[in-house]
Amino acid sequence: MPAEGLGFATRQIHAGVEPDQSHRPRATPIYLTAGFVFDDFDQANERFAQADDGYSYSRAGNPTSAAVERRIADLEGGADALLVGSGQAAVSTAVLALVGAGDHIASANSIYEGSRELFRDNFARLGITTSFVGDANDPEAWEAVIRPETRVLFAESIPNPKNDILDIRAVATVAQRHGIPLIIDNTLATPYLLRPIEHGADIVVHSASKFLAGHGTVLGGVIVDAGRIDWTATDGRYPHLSDDVGPDGRTFADRFGRAAFSAYARSVVALRQGPSPSPFTAFLLLQGIETLSLRVQRHSESAQRIAEWLEAHPAVESVDYSGLASNPFRPLAKQYLPRGQGSVFAFTLRGGRDAAKTFTNSVRLFTRMTHLGDVRSLVLHPASTTHVNRTEDERVAAGIGQGLLRVSIGLEDVEDLIADLDRALAAVQAADLLERAGIA
Repeated sequence: MPAEGLGFATRQIHAGVEPDQSHRPRATPIYLTAGFVFDDFDQANERFAQADDGYSYSRAGNPTSAAVERRIADLEGGADALLVGSGQAAVSTAVLALVGAGDHIASANSIYEGSRELFRDNFARLGITTSFVGDANDPEAWEAVIRPETRVLFAESIPNPKNDILDIRAVATVAQRHGIPLIIDNTLATPYLLRPIEHGADIVVHSASKFLAGHGTVLGGVIVDAGRIDWTATDGRYPHLSDDVGPDGRTFADRFGRAAFSAYARSVVALRQGPSPSPFTAFLLLQGIETLSLRVQRHSESAQRIAEWLEAHPAVESVDYSGLASNPFRPLAKQYLPRGQGSVFAFTLRGGRDAAKTFTNSVRLFTRMTHLGDVRSLVLHPASTTHVNRTEDERVAAGIGQGLLRVSIGLEDVEDLIADLDRALAAVQAADLLERAGIA
C-alpha cells in the first residue's frame, strides 16, 4: 500500500508492506529460514553478484527483516534502512562503513556510554581516533576538533540520561560545511517525536530494542540512510565508496549512486561481521512499531507530569527534563520536540549516593534494570552502573553525580507511579532524619 501522503499513525501500520500473494496473510509472515532456494544456476550467480535483489541467505537479508527496514525508512524519511542485531551493532556498522585505520571521529561527549567506550577503546585499537565535544550545541566546539582525517560527526538527538536536547541543525551545518556525514542516534526520540533527516542529518541509527520494540523482549538495531550524499564528490575521503573498483570495474558509487553507503554497510560490513537479527525479532519489532505513536505519546505525557511532581519535591535537588519551564534546553525542546520530550530523564536527590541507594531499594512499581523505552517504568543509578568505569572527575564533568537517578517512564497509570516515587522518597527522608539523629 503506498504510504505517501498518509499520517504517521497510518504509516506505522501500513508502510513498506509487500503482501505475500501466494497465501495472502494480513500480518507479515516470519520467514524463519537460514537460506532461500534458487530457481537455477543463473539465479544463484545473480544473487551473489548483486544483480538480483532477491534473497539468498538470512545473514544477507530476510523478507521479515526487509519489512522492518522499509517501514522504519519511511517513518524516518530515509531512502533505505538496514536492520541489525542490536543498537550497538547499528552504531558500529554505520561508523565502520565510513571510517578506516587512520581516520577520525568527532562525537558529542554526552552519548550512550556503550557508544562512547566503543569509540574510545575498541575503535582506537583499530587505529581510529575520536575527539569528544563537551558542548554539543556549540558549532565552534565541533569546528575545533575537526581534522583533515575526520570522517564522521556523531551525536544523539536526546542524550541519555540528561535529556539535554541536541541542536541538530547547528551540528548539521558544520558537517555540511566540511562535507562530512552526520550520524544521529535517535533512539530516545523515535521518529514519532523527531526525524533528524528533516533537520540535516545524513544517517540515523536506533537501538530498536527500546521504544520501537517497546516491550523489553528483543534486541535490535537499525541504520537509516538519507541517501543524499554524492559520494563521487567527496574528494577521495571515502575511497572504499568512490574509488575502489570491484570485479566488474565499478565502484560502489558507480553501482549504487547516493545509496552507496547503505549498500556498503549491508553487503560488506554487516554481511561479513554478521550482526544478523532473527526473523522472529523482526516480526516482534513490526508488532511494536504498529503502536509506536500511541505508546510514545503516553510515555511523554506521563514523564511530563512526573518531572513536574519531582521538581516540587523537597527531597529532590534537581530534575533534568527538557519539558520543564526551568530547563535550559526548553527552547530547543519546543523547536525540535513539539509532540513531547520523551520519557527518559534524570533527577538528583539531596543526600548523594546513600539517598540514591535507599530510593532504589524502596521502589516497588519501578523496575531496577538497565533498559529504556519499556512499557514498564525503570530506574537505574548511572554512577554505579552505566558510568561505573569513568573516573569521579569524568562523572562530575558529565553531570553524573552520586545522587543522580535515571528513569524511563512506562505506561502504568501515572498516579500509581507517583505514589511509588512518593513512597521511595519518603524512605529517603526517613533515613536522613535517622542519620541526623545519630540513630542510623
